[in-house]
Amino acid sequence: MCIATAISLLMILICAMATYGAYKQHAAWIIPFFCYQIFDFALNMLVAISILVYPSTIQDYLRQLPTNFPYQEEIMSVNPTCLVVIILLFISIILAFKGYLISCVWNCYRYINGRNNSDVLVYITTNDTA
Repeated sequence: MCIATAISLLMILICAMATYGAYKQHAAWIIPFFCYQIFDFALNMLVAISILVYPSTIQDYLRQLPTNFPYQEEIMSVNPTCLVVIILLFISIILAFKGYLISCVWNCYRYINGRNNSDVLVYITTNDTA
């Protein structure tokens, strides 16, 4: 319970840092949240790969659930191959959404970095036609 509380507080802190960094336009404050998103995406990708490599683990997991778990019998009666496809489709949708959110945070970071960049382009125009 202490570890879960510590992780939750850390996540709240990282999200607050990202919000503060976007509001005050400090790009460095967004990086921890971006790293968390990449880590979370990688973990979800590993879950998808493990389901693809070991599809029988889904049935084992369903057997270990408590007996009062809703719709356990209905899920167990589904064809295992169909169940793997449904779960992989669901995880693929989640991964696509997480990828979109990662690109949003990255674009925010690039935008803030670009605004804070001191390089100014100067174009000199003259009326000299020679």
